[in-house]
Amino acid sequence: MNEGLVVVVRSIIGFFTLLIIARVLGKQQISQLTFFDYVLGITIGSIAATLSVDLSSRAWPHWVGLMVWAVIVWALQWFTLKSRSAGKYIVGEPTVVIMNGQILEDAMRSIRYTLADLLEQLRDKGVFDLKQVGFAVVETDGKISVLLKPQFLPTTPQDLNLPIQNSGLSTELIYDGVIIHENLKQANVDRLWLEKELKNKGIVHVSEVFLATIDVSGNLFLDTYKDNSR
Repeated sequence: MNEGLVVVVRSIIGFFTLLIIARVLGKQQISQLTFFDYVLGITIGSIAATLSVDLSSRAWPHWVGLMVWAVIVWALQWFTLKSRSAGKYIVGEPTVVIMNGQILEDAMRSIRYTLADLLEQLRDKGVFDLKQVGFAVVETDGKISVLLKPQFLPTTPQDLNLPIQNSGLSTELIYDGVIIHENLKQANVDRLWLEKELKNKGIVHVSEVFLATIDVSGNLFLDTYKDNSR
């Protein structure tokens, strides 16, 4: 058989095998990339790549290797769900690195977390002054969770005794120049209302609109293909 065709066939086998593995293992592998998941991802990906292009060896041993690693990952996930102590050693656990505004150097050293890492993560959270931080926790995926001191927390409508409205989710009425009729019914509006709103915005035809959404308060958001047309 032609080598190119062999590569195509083996790549298809590897792709769908990985797809099945990802569906079985769930979203945990992509939503929380811990060090454990990172190592597993590299290994499984490497086996799949070898399965695709290494024509000097038979395909089935690589496929068996993929299955074995998939079973190992599934078993370890099961253990971490059933046993908190197992999860602690396999996946790790969150580590408090700032408590009551004080940096815990010993905790940072235990997880090989540098001061530069800490400051970078705080800036990513919009915190540029360490005095504002009450608690900071490094999660198992390396990201940091920050709790500001009470005096630095943002003011909420509840603090000011203001009425709170549920913002809800916006509903797409036009997507890529096409009206979504099912969503019109869901938003309790019709096409005539939508066309009237478009004309009020100077839009002649629906095909000019890239995206149109409506929120729970009935406010319409429009984005046209030509940004200077409104």
